[in-house]
Amino acid sequence: MPSVVRKPPFKILQKFSPDYAPCTITKYVSERTGMNVVVVDRVGPKVNGFFTLATEIHDDSGAPHTLEHLCFMGSKSYRYKGVLDKLATRAYSNTNAWTATDHTAYTLDTAGWEGFAQILPIYLEHVVVPTLTDAGCYTEVHHVDGTGQDAGVVYSEMQGVQNTQGELMDLRAKRLLYPEAVGFRYETGGMMEQLRVLTADRIRKFHRDMYQPKNLCLVIVGQVDHEDLLQILDSFEDSILDDIPPPEAPFRRPWVDSEPAPPLQNSVLETVEFPEEDESAGEITVTFFGPSCNDLIHASALNILLVYLAGSSASVLENILVEREQVASAVYYSTEIRPRILIQFALSSVATERLEEVEKRFFEVLRETAAKPLDMIYLKDCIARERRQVKNSVETSTTPFSDPIIYDFLFAERDGSMLKTDLSSLKEFDELTSWPEERWQYWIKSWMSDAHHVSILGKPSMKLSKKLKTEEKARLEAQRERFGPEGLELLKKKLAEATAENDRDIPRELLERFPVPSTKSIQFIDTITARSGAAKRLGRLDNEIQKVIDGDDTQLPLFIHFEHVQSNFAHINLIVSTESVPVSLRPLLTIYLENMFTSPVARNGQRIEFEQVIKELEKDTVDYGIGTGSAIGNSEVLVMRISVEVEKYASAIRWLKELIWNGIFDLERIASTTVRLLADIPEAKRSGSNMLGAVEEMIHSAPASIVRARSTLVNALYLKGIRHQLKRDPDVIVKQLEEIRDALFQFSNFRVAVVANVGRVEQPVSSWKDFTADLDTSKPLNPLEKRTARISEAGRNPGKLSYIVPMPTIDSSFALSVAKGPSSLQDPRVPALMVALSYLDAVEGPMWVAVRGTGLAYGTSFSRHTDSGQISYSVYRSPNAFKAFQTGRSVVEGLAAGRTELDPLALEGAISSIVLSFANSQATMAAAAQMSFVRQVIRELPPDWNDRMLEKVRGVKVDEVRAAMKDMVLPVLTAATANLFVTCAPVMEEELVKGFQGMGFMPEIRSLTSFQDDYGMKIPEDTEDEDNDLDGEDEIRDSDEDEDDASDDDT
Repeated sequence: MPSVVRKPPFKILQKFSPDYAPCTITKYVSERTGMNVVVVDRVGPKVNGFFTLATEIHDDSGAPHTLEHLCFMGSKSYRYKGVLDKLATRAYSNTNAWTATDHTAYTLDTAGWEGFAQILPIYLEHVVVPTLTDAGCYTEVHHVDGTGQDAGVVYSEMQGVQNTQGELMDLRAKRLLYPEAVGFRYETGGMMEQLRVLTADRIRKFHRDMYQPKNLCLVIVGQVDHEDLLQILDSFEDSILDDIPPPEAPFRRPWVDSEPAPPLQNSVLETVEFPEEDESAGEITVTFFGPSCNDLIHASALNILLVYLAGSSASVLENILVEREQVASAVYYSTEIRPRILIQFALSSVATERLEEVEKRFFEVLRETAAKPLDMIYLKDCIARERRQVKNSVETSTTPFSDPIIYDFLFAERDGSMLKTDLSSLKEFDELTSWPEERWQYWIKSWMSDAHHVSILGKPSMKLSKKLKTEEKARLEAQRERFGPEGLELLKKKLAEATAENDRDIPRELLERFPVPSTKSIQFIDTITARSGAAKRLGRLDNEIQKVIDGDDTQLPLFIHFEHVQSNFAHINLIVSTESVPVSLRPLLTIYLENMFTSPVARNGQRIEFEQVIKELEKDTVDYGIGTGSAIGNSEVLVMRISVEVEKYASAIRWLKELIWNGIFDLERIASTTVRLLADIPEAKRSGSNMLGAVEEMIHSAPASIVRARSTLVNALYLKGIRHQLKRDPDVIVKQLEEIRDALFQFSNFRVAVVANVGRVEQPVSSWKDFTADLDTSKPLNPLEKRTARISEAGRNPGKLSYIVPMPTIDSSFALSVAKGPSSLQDPRVPALMVALSYLDAVEGPMWVAVRGTGLAYGTSFSRHTDSGQISYSVYRSPNAFKAFQTGRSVVEGLAAGRTELDPLALEGAISSIVLSFANSQATMAAAAQMSFVRQVIRELPPDWNDRMLEKVRGVKVDEVRAAMKDMVLPVLTAATANLFVTCAPVMEEELVKGFQGMGFMPEIRSLTSFQDDYGMKIPEDTEDEDNDLDGEDEIRDSDEDEDDASDDDT
């Protein structure tokens, strides 16, 4: 008789298709174990998994966080550290995880269903039946090494955040919001002092309590074979039944069956100090309890109110506190999904002496807003825009539904009924549109202005900075003394033994059992290109979309590149050359771009104030902004973007014209922006990682670089000069801004990229006629700037420069080294270099095992920068960046010299990772369209370059990989050929200098301020004191600062 295939024990609870998104959502539950599965079927090359467990703990031990790391160390059937990631890498997959206060999620990011299906059961076994060995806990969580230093991957991670301004303020707010019986009170990442005493048994108990199938939800997004999926899960459940608590055993559902958080009985105001040498500016957070997260209407109403109150420069709190009164540089809002939603406002860069005053003023404005008539027209526009943005997000995000599905699993009924209500339509916006003004005022009062709250004043403290440094130094000295030389030697031996146990070789036959999957299931998204005007010089095209464009072509010479995709929206990008802007004025681009969408405009002889401009913009658009072109592979050009519903295509073009040429350089707006940007500088300097990139940018970029010119290390001085000039002779600044406008916005500087369903766009070409009507169209198109042309001499010829920058705001260290590399993707060395870097950077690859696996750093990575002709190596959040750097060099030396063999299976995995990176770059229709434009216009590559490159990558030989490591990678780690940059806690300074000197570097210890550049904007010495009130160690953000670009996204 033929064998009978058992039907998997999974029941469909819900199945529906949202009426605003091209996808189908299906929710299953296992009738055997209670495991939940939610599949979001949608077209694209990627399949994403979020394997989520509700996790609740009532202490700061860090058990949830440590467990998130330890699950990757091996499982019942795969008892080897790294086997999961080695197999995942071969299957076009990448794994990761995060720990939130209320859940832990394990992610599987794959190109195509075949690879996802191959890894899924192995991954789930690692989650549900991990090994959790003593040796794994010792190296991964915390240990003391042979020098008496505390280390461990989790410990290093938390060491880097525990004493930061944000963490200290957030933890105190939690303690005040929640009593001891409520899990939201605790730091699930773990406090350093508790991580030092956390035991493996405590972690194992937490796993047994929480990591049960009935407490697990698999969220899978992509093109999924449901029959195959359920068969895989059926077999997986068969394999674990003897290892888990009985499915029928009583289970206390985290959060839902726990004691609820009681309402606040009164408001609390407290001051929290954070370590900082610059004591000029602090922060304020204000936190409230909002509505139930399961109340769709009121949760949606809350989102609308927050946008109305603090969503843009036209919103109430931003407009009054930031733009008019200038008591803060920004007012941000955020929500955290809890049984009762947590609402938080953050006021940044508030003068320290005014913290309490500004907190009171915040509530005055809230109460005044609730008491006065609301701007109901604007509020209804906020509702309409929120609806548009939801629709846009399902097109532009790879995983638009993952968060609501996760929170439904955590806090709602498990039958999925609320999931269907929440996601099947957008009817909630219809109901909110009908709400009267009184109801909105009532909820502002109930949730915010009249509600009990917790306010935290974050106050910078130089004294605390010195105290922490002194205490940590004393603690380490006492620890070394306590262990003594013999004890330290035993610790060194214990670490070596644990590392050896963890790093047992994985049997080759185990890895070979899993072949590299076919790429047939990877459904890459095809777009159709069409060209108009000067773009046709790139080549004439013959397709249906080109015929549509040709049918509307009025011989307009404007360079327009069209990418046709199925979309309800039109995304317009105006790419602008910056070469014609005088170098001395390029720092002024910071203010110019910041005010592009927030300035008054002249319209029909009338002045339209900036608040009205913003409201009208938000009414017409989904998104807008301006910044450098780093997202399109050229950070030296500017990109002005507007996204609208396709029916408003012509309106978007009119907005571009009005904002560019009719914008008014209003002195009040310029002064306000200058003060706000200066106020941000003390806060911006607090990130060790961002400081590292900023210092590197100052050394390696020439003054002509707009990235360098707009960095905070430049702003720290230049903006003070602007402020001084605005007081003395403001007309000079206005004239300079006009000069920038005239230099930038010339026809010969323009390229336009349009992503849309071109067949639905009315007059796709002729709509641009009015935009160019007043321009001189006779001049030839200027070539796009090359990043390589704006690199400094030190950047073009790196070697022998090294800097160590002590920072009192950090507790760990970061390092970055830079050497020469290929400057073109057409360079024949690129394929071998891609494979070499992919091999080195693989999860559980050689660098991971040697550095992260031994607790020397949270992470390391190599990067290839063909735009600048450089290769870099970074060490992220390390207890000793020198040790991590030295270890990395040893790994590369061994591979390059042939002392360490290149594993053929790992090389296959490296190539698979490159395939995944190609899929990542075009995971949605909008992303695929953008990559097509970048490939053809920015990088000047043929349309089939991806296919050609993948073919070359697959053909790379072992000797070529080794040669790439020797000739291009090893120089990044060599003093004679690389420049080195380090930021660190002051207590680490001496040891790092000594270590790097031993490698041939000659580190120079310098302060952040020593890297500043004023671009000639001098302040007379007799007036410097009055302009110095925002000084201190004025430093910086990441110098590739697209996050500083003007945008409407203030959340």
